[in-house]
Parts: sequence; structure tokens; C-alpha cells
Amino acid sequence: MIISSNGRPDFNEMSSKEWIVTNGIGGYASSSVVGANTRRYHGLLVAALNPPTDRNVLVSKMEEAILFNRGSVVSLSSNQFPGVVHPNGWQYFKFFQRRPFPSMKFEANDCHLLKTVFMVYGSNTTVVEYENTGENPYFLRLTPFLVAKDYHAMFHENPAFDFRIQPKNSHYGVYPRSGQQPLFFRFTRGSWTDSRAWYRHYEYVREQERGLDYREDTFTIGYVDALLQPGEKIYWVFSTDEDAMKADPELLKLSEIMRMEHLSKNDHGDPFIRNLLLVADQFVVRRNSTNSFSVIAGYHWFTDWGRDTMIAMRGLTIATGKQAESQSILRTFLQHLDDGMLPNRFPDRTGEALEYNTIDATLWLFVVLFEYNQQFNDLLFIQEVFDHLTDILDHHIAGTRYHIRANDEGFLEGGEGIAQLTWMDARVGDYVVTPRHGCPVEIQALWYNALRIYQHFAELLDKPHEVYSEVADRCARHFKAKFLHPDGYLYDLLEMKDGTWVADASFRPNQLYAVSLPFSLLKPAEEKKLVELVGERLLTPYGLRTLSTDHPDFKPVYEGDQWHRDTAYHQGTVWPFLMGEYIAAYLKVNNRSEKTRSHIVALLEPLKQHFYKNEGIFCISEVFDGLSPQTGKGTIQQAWSVSAVLKALLDLKTN
Repeated sequence: MIISSNGRPDFNEMSSKEWIVTNGIGGYASSSVVGANTRRYHGLLVAALNPPTDRNVLVSKMEEAILFNRGSVVSLSSNQFPGVVHPNGWQYFKFFQRRPFPSMKFEANDCHLLKTVFMVYGSNTTVVEYENTGENPYFLRLTPFLVAKDYHAMFHENPAFDFRIQPKNSHYGVYPRSGQQPLFFRFTRGSWTDSRAWYRHYEYVREQERGLDYREDTFTIGYVDALLQPGEKIYWVFSTDEDAMKADPELLKLSEIMRMEHLSKNDHGDPFIRNLLLVADQFVVRRNSTNSFSVIAGYHWFTDWGRDTMIAMRGLTIATGKQAESQSILRTFLQHLDDGMLPNRFPDRTGEALEYNTIDATLWLFVVLFEYNQQFNDLLFIQEVFDHLTDILDHHIAGTRYHIRANDEGFLEGGEGIAQLTWMDARVGDYVVTPRHGCPVEIQALWYNALRIYQHFAELLDKPHEVYSEVADRCARHFKAKFLHPDGYLYDLLEMKDGTWVADASFRPNQLYAVSLPFSLLKPAEEKKLVELVGERLLTPYGLRTLSTDHPDFKPVYEGDQWHRDTAYHQGTVWPFLMGEYIAAYLKVNNRSEKTRSHIVALLEPLKQHFYKNEGIFCISEVFDGLSPQTGKGTIQQAWSVSAVLKALLDLKTN
């Protein structure tokens, strides 16, 4: 439960805390806990018109006011406008609780209101429930504010948008402009009054912090006045699906509660795992174009990315025992295998081309399949996809996009122009922040594991593997001679210059994959030394730094406009998902005693507190500052951040 500091409301504090609920097809509802939108991405209904993409914000927010005798009105809503917060409904805020759904409690003049928001799974439908939880009756006025925009955009007053409203038998249709898909809504009690107006210059502080346009306009079409006796409720339903207007909101709520209870049934009696299981489900979505599952990389603004999907599904669907979903996700990406490469990104909009600019996403596929087979013992599925694995290795050995190929040492190298192919892919225009053409260390670890995992599967299936095993042997023979620094850590990158290998000695977390992945390129003593060095130089309470603090390019803070953010993104900024690899490596080089397990649980405590109390409630952020990480930054809800923590905790429970 979230309450204000010292029990007294504070607008800046409460508007900095956000919530999000999703619908399983890429859509969502999200705002701050006091109802003030602080991002362009906030909205009560953000619909995925071509699931899980083509996301559009249709309902910006709902404003609530209590009507008293003699015409006095107390608004429970809050907005940031230039130089002022209006109305001041945050003063009546009492608490926010996230489970089972986001719920906000307000109290004004002995009148109590509990607002709850949930979505219908598989539908672009948001339901808002209002309940009089006090002892006094009152009239409640509800005013919806609408927009009609791509979720990356800002909405501004435009005469082309007239938001024509059409009454139906039991509901209403709203047509933002001619030819546009309608929005439908209904309410379960009260009387409707037409009242049409533009509201201008909402200010979104999170956008301002990111150096972006931060002012937006909305449009209102009217309001509902409803008498609420103690214990009574009113439901308001918004949807792009007119059939949703026929459903009973109470039954929709019950159905969603039952679905959530099923999701969290294997929680091992741990409330933190139970809640992580619930939010893990937010990322697993249906992709319309393939009629299969995929993974949203992060909310609010990411779609489904190949690299993020492969890394995140290890915790989201494999460790959680979701075999059918895991198969479906893998088939989604294998359907688009091209030149031995998985797509790195499905585009935001229909008709845009898939992107294949990755050297690591395809290699992660092998690790995922290895863990899949360990979890489910499903050799039939491995046999089904085995020819795809052969195709991948053949293309990588012979050469594919971006000059990706196996070299004479058995290493995998790649790079072309200004393309960024690894997860450290920040680029601003033509400026490449972390150039990694050549042989990045984590790519060698992934490549070696791909070859050995293929060998492992080939032996199980009685298939030939000698060609691929020989490449793995060469990689292993040369790896330490080229990558192992005399001080016991691994170089981050080898690049061929004028016929000579040049090593980048930047101390980064990528070296950890040489230990954390199933097949190692180091001896046990070397692994232990490496993990100790990474812990000393990169470990923070919220994840691993992407660069050691003593490097001249280290950036202590992740903030500002795109230039400042992207140039800090991998130059020290802390990433929570890397905590999962550190924990896996730590457990590997230390015995799994109770003391070790207790150490891991303690290590995750700051992220647990962040999950419950800070920034996104029931969320784990994308990144934190590099020097003194405290506040979550980037997206409020990142798939591989949640996955890493969930997988680590489940591994402790089951191994």
C-alpha cells in the first residue's frame, strides 16, 4: 500500500509513482497513483489496434468530483498545467494499493471514494469501478477526457477532431474524426450531460525531464452525475470493441481475478514471487500477425524485440513452467528466421519492415532452448526446431548480414558501418556511443554456447555435429589467450586493426556471460576470480554498472535529452537485468549453502523495495544511475528486469 510521507499528501511525491495494467495484446492503462498523467504514454485506454502494436491512446483520463448541497463541488482529480496544479484533488488522496488491481482511495468532507482500474484480458477494454466506501451518500460527477493519437505522439487542438458522439441502445459511440475507428463507452448508473470543450496545455513532467515536447491538449464530450449510496458502485467501460458493451462489469472483474489467481498459484508461498508472477504475465502478449505469443520488451514504449524476448522469456515463461507459451514465442520468432538470423525488432506500425540488426538475439535462442529442455524435457520440440538451428550455424559460419561470420580462431565477429549489433546498441544519429565491431566478449560466450548446445542436442537426437564441434574447439583453444587479462578479468572487445588483434580493456559486465552461461570457457579458479572482480567494481544494490567508475568515459547520471541519455546508456548506467547473470555466476562459483542463498535474497532486497514502493508500483525499472543508483529510470516496467529477479528467486526455490 502506498501512502504519502507522514500520512500527508504531497503532489510531487505521489505523481512520481505510477501504475500500469495490461490486456495481453499490447494495450494498457496507466497513470500516476493520484491520477495526474505525467507522460505522453499515460491513459485509461491505450489500445493495440494491431496487437501487440499500433498502440493508440484513446482515453486520456477520467476526472472525478463530489457534488454537495448548495452547489459546492470538490474535485478529486489533479493535473499539471503551466505554473499550477489544478484541480487539487491530490489533497484528498489517502492511499493506493496495487493488488488485485490499481485502487486509489480519496476522502473529502466525510465522503469516501475508492477508484479501481482493470482491463479485460484479450480485449482493448478498460473498466473503471467507483465505490462509495463511506457512510454518507453523495453525487459523483465523472468526466472523461479523450485524445486520438499514436502513443509516441502528443495530441493538440485540431478542428478535424470533432469527437462526434452517437447514442446507442445501452451505450455510446464516439468518432474522434471522420473515418476513424470509434471508441465505445457505457456507464452503469447516472445521467449523461453533453458538454464539449478542449482543455489545453497539460504538462507532463516525465517528458520534460527527457527533453521532449511535454504539453498536450484533450477533449471532453460530457459528464455523468450519479447518486452513490454507501456501498454502491458505478462502473464505466471504455472499449474499441462494441460487443464489450454487453458484458457485465462485475463478471468481467471476477473473471480477471480468477485468471490472476491461476497465474500466481505456483508462488512457493512467497508473496514477492506471487506478485512477480502476476506482472511477468504483463509482457507475454498475442501477436496478431503470427497468431502466437510474443514478449513486450518494456512499458510504456517498447514493442517485441528479439534480443529482449530471448533473454526475458527465460524467467517469464520457462522458469515459471509455461511450456505452451514458451513454444509459441519461439515459433513466433522462428517464423521470421532469415539468413540465419532472428529479427531484432517487430515494428511499431503495420507495414514497416522487420529489423535484423543483431548479432546476439539469435545466439540467445540456443540458451533458451537448452533451458527449455531442462525444464520440460521436451525432445520432440527440440527435434522440431533442430533444422532451424543447423541453418543458423551454417549461415554464421559461412557469413551473413553485417559481415557476421566465424573467423579462423573460431570466434564470431561482425560489424558494418554504424550498425550497432550487440545489446550495447546506443547511437545518436551517426554517433556510435559504444562501438563494438569485431569480437565482443559476450558474443564469444554466446557463440561457444550455441555450438556446444547444438552438439548436446545432436547427441540426444543422434545427429552429426562434428563440423560445429570443431569450431567450438577452436574457439575454446584461442579464447583465454586472446581475452583473459593478466589481472583476471576479460577484455570487452577484440578488433582486428592492420592485421593485429587490438583489445579493449574497458571493465564491463559483458564478461560475466563467460561464467553464467551453461558451457564455460574458463577454469573454476578463473571463473571465481572474475566474479569477485565484477562484484567489486560493477555490483550495486540495483544491478550492474555497464562500465567501471574509473574509466574516463564513465557517466554517473542517466538523465536529460536524448543525447545525454543515450551517451550514458551503456557508459556506467546500472541495469537490473544484469543482476540475474551475476547471481547465476555467483551461485556457480560458490556452494549453494543456506548462507549463499541468504546472501542472494539480501542482494535482491533493494529491488524488492523498489518493486513495491518506488517509481512504478509492482514494476522493475529499465535502468538506474551509474554512480549513486536510487531512482528507477527509463521504462518503469522492463521485461528482462522482472525476468531476472523472478528467475533468480525461482532457481533458489527449485534447485
